[in-house]
Amino acid sequence: MIRRLALGALLGALTVLPAMAQPAWPDRPIRLIVPFGAGGPSDIVARLLVPHISATLGQPVVVDNRAGAGGVTGVDMIARAPADGYVFGMGSAGGLAISPGLDRGTPYNPLTDLAPITLGVLVPEPLVVPAASNFRTIQELIAGAKARPGALNFGSTGSGSMPHLAAEQLRAAAGIDIVHISYRSGGALSLAILSNEVQLGFADLPVLLGHIRGGTMRALAVGTAERLSWIPDVPTMREVGLPGVDASNWHGFVAPARTPEPILVALHRAVAGALNDAEIRRQLDAQGAIPGGNSRAEFGAFMRSELEKWSAVIKANNITAD
Repeated sequence: MIRRLALGALLGALTVLPAMAQPAWPDRPIRLIVPFGAGGPSDIVARLLVPHISATLGQPVVVDNRAGAGGVTGVDMIARAPADGYVFGMGSAGGLAISPGLDRGTPYNPLTDLAPITLGVLVPEPLVVPAASNFRTIQELIAGAKARPGALNFGSTGSGSMPHLAAEQLRAAAGIDIVHISYRSGGALSLAILSNEVQLGFADLPVLLGHIRGGTMRALAVGTAERLSWIPDVPTMREVGLPGVDASNWHGFVAPARTPEPILVALHRAVAGALNDAEIRRQLDAQGAIPGGNSRAEFGAFMRSELEKWSAVIKANNITAD
């Protein structure tokens, strides 16, 4: 009996030792991968949130910019990282919902290789025309496009980009024939619209807002569920009878899929807490972005719906990546 009791005590001690040996998380700096270069929209959001996230987690959070393949390179690094909580990051609509539907060989499945944390920001995509355009409403634009099929050009930031897919939604919903011209950046697209090289286009609100407010571009509609506080006189696509045009860019936070649940809970608390900070929300609003901070389940459902929506648009229009 004494021998059995001693053996039981020894086995119990051996069971407890591994748990005692595990260090508390986090006990060293955490890496936040941003899949675009410094100064871009994702990078600006990440660096705005990092001080708050670091304070909540009690460890430095270091931004690691890993640009390439339209955001795919950085997201792939997140998916392949050890699932120990020391690497998480951001992904855009391009890397998490559009690229998997294109033919560029995306090396991860965003629904199975990544764990959703929360939506970072939603970035509206207004439809604009040059200020000198004769089209003062979207109804006039559609009528003009139908009167002269193939005569109007629309610009985008690349084949398969959000501005491209938004215009494809418009083309299908309105039944119009407009010609796609691809540019390399939002800045180049803006110049093309300003010079009437293209007669219409979608782009991220922060890229367009100064032109709209300055009177050099005219916004005709927005693809968000509600009107925008920055341009409250501009109707939604639903209001003008085009509910099928539902386009906004976005950036969200994800971790490797097998990251332990307690760590995901802690990461969500830190990131969502930052996004719900009043001063951070004010700064994001000033940039033309709608702050996120939803639940992990809500963001996961959003990612799935966006992936399904854009994959269908890509397939219906035989779109391939540049």
